[in-house]
Amino acid sequence: MESEQYVSPVLGALSIGVVFAVLAAMLVLEAPWAGRVRDFFADHSQKAMFTVAMTATLSSLYYSEYVGFIPCEFCWFQRIAMYPLAALLLVALVSRVRLEPRYILTLAGVGLPISIYHYQLQLFPEQKGVCSGIISCTDRNVTEFGIVSIPFMAGAGFLTILLMQLAEHRVRSWRREESAGEPALATRTPARQAARR
Repeated sequence: MESEQYVSPVLGALSIGVVFAVLAAMLVLEAPWAGRVRDFFADHSQKAMFTVAMTATLSSLYYSEYVGFIPCEFCWFQRIAMYPLAALLLVALVSRVRLEPRYILTLAGVGLPISIYHYQLQLFPEQKGVCSGIISCTDRNVTEFGIVSIPFMAGAGFLTILLMQLAEHRVRSWRREESAGEPALATRTPARQAARR
């Protein structure tokens, strides 16, 4: 498909960029000036997780239904983890409730190792006997920037969701401590933080 040559680089760049953006945001969470970052993770992280999960879901459907790439066995396993995650986050978003972290952690925690395993199968194709489907799991229908393939993008999505859930948990824990009378995050000294550990 002609559109694939334009869509794949964008999706590849997004998959890498969003992981680094979340990691950078997590690094500054404790900074006194990072109140807006903490607010984002506390109040909007599930919306961002939904955006990532829905983008991954629509991207996989784009590749299989529009471009015509037939999903392999491990692609289906990754879809089994990502599609319900997108659906559950959509329901939580529409009904204005928070989705329990255990559902997010379970689905993304299952999907990430499958993506990693599938990606390494593509890197080392001599293991192809592991995949028993009609379509070989070692085929790389998409290769962007020399490293980005479809399981790489799926893995980046799962990793991003897990990192956002971790950041949300950290911020909410700090807020609970502050409401219980602990010193505010920005005013803690290194000695106090070490004593708490």
